[in-house]
Amino acid sequence: MRLEPYLFFNGRTEEALAFYQKALGAQTLSVLQFKDSPEGVNATPEWLDKVMHATFRIGSSLIMASDGVNATPQVFSGFSISIAADDVESGQKMFAALSEGGDIRMAWQRTFWTSGFGMVSDRFGIPWMVSVMDDLEG
Repeated sequence: MRLEPYLFFNGRTEEALAFYQKALGAQTLSVLQFKDSPEGVNATPEWLDKVMHATFRIGSSLIMASDGVNATPQVFSGFSISIAADDVESGQKMFAALSEGGDIRMAWQRTFWTSGFGMVSDRFGIPWMVSVMDDLEG
């Protein structure tokens, strides 16, 4: 069994895919637009080129995404996506990239449990926790 987050970007999925590619090295695996549906999705003409479904990979994890069915603003709450960085340098780099245009909720810092941790909501409102997976050696 696997858990795979499914995120809705309200008309900004293409922008989000490009952002995560640059910020986290994400690899887009598939993108289907509403106009690609053989069932004739009930979408307005301006939404036919929007993303009905996309899958992208960050590290060994898959995340699915969609523009949804309209541009209704959405507030993400009650969860965070956690990224475990291999070292402080890569953790700081990912945190800084996710912070670009976002909202830092806890600045990048050393904590009692790790040599690097920070929390941010990115420019799309997705909450992230970036941490270094170490045992505070050195």
